[in-house]
Amino acid sequence: MRTYNWAILGPGHIAHKFAQDLAFVPNTKLHAVASRSLAKAQEFAATYGAPHAVGSYDELLAVPGIDAVYIATPHSEHHAHALLCLRAGLPVLCEKAFTQNAAQAQEVIAAARQGGVFLMEAFWTRFFPAIYKALELVQAGTIGEVMHLVADFGFRTEFKPEGRLFNPALAGGSLLDIGVYPLFISQLFLGQPADVRAVATPTGTGVDQNCAIALAYASGATATLFSTIAAVTENRCVLYGTKGHLQLLGRFHAPHGVLLKLYDQDQPQEIPCEKQGLGYHYEAAHVQECLAQGLLESPLLPLSFSLEQMQLLDTIRTQIGLRYPGE
Repeated sequence: MRTYNWAILGPGHIAHKFAQDLAFVPNTKLHAVASRSLAKAQEFAATYGAPHAVGSYDELLAVPGIDAVYIATPHSEHHAHALLCLRAGLPVLCEKAFTQNAAQAQEVIAAARQGGVFLMEAFWTRFFPAIYKALELVQAGTIGEVMHLVADFGFRTEFKPEGRLFNPALAGGSLLDIGVYPLFISQLFLGQPADVRAVATPTGTGVDQNCAIALAYASGATATLFSTIAAVTENRCVLYGTKGHLQLLGRFHAPHGVLLKLYDQDQPQEIPCEKQGLGYHYEAAHVQECLAQGLLESPLLPLSFSLEQMQLLDTIRTQIGLRYPGE
């Protein structure tokens, strides 16, 4: 088997996690690191054994032998950095939120398709074994017809106006940073909603601190979703069906199993699932499988899914009155 050479564009906090987990993917290595700071790129490259480090994103395009680029810059930069790589013919795995808004997502997708270059959103949750298992159970009708889904994601952080989470210029706020997880899980299990209602609490910089979302579907199902950067929540997801309910075990965005409670059985059934490392390697391995097959997008996380989510995020931001500079 051939070795896949990964490059990382933006060696921040999440990039360290991705780089660590590449060790779990056979025939894979970190090949290059790009940062606005050459010293930072060199330090990151030395930590993970990458032979190439460059001090600008443009310089990454000149590094030979790159098979895929993982983009881990702030949300506000995903559009420009994805276009940079795609137009150079480099396959892209781009961190969520995919872009800042749906118009940017459409442009990035168009560039990938026009150039015949692979592109996927880095929604690592999709590729956990526990997610495959939960989808299998739901699609088999094990819990009956899904009537309601509840999901939350919250942590508490100090208010720093210039920090990534609070800065409107960096597309800050709870919604685009972590609210995408509850929204993603609802879209994965229930599809596109027929009705969307959202409310939020703004921070001092105008981005959302809390965001609560209610969704209704043509099937008759509903969902309640919540994100916050002001409190620690359970990071829990439960699907309630007509025959029972299903809970993703652990923090639902990185689950280690499924808890199944059927209403005609006294005891719940816990189904453990593999979870190696932090879990970022599952998406990296999937990208490599797609590249090996000559695919231009993932059959499990297609570009249409990411575009639909960005459109939902735009709708929610309109309802809560959140606009970013330049929009």
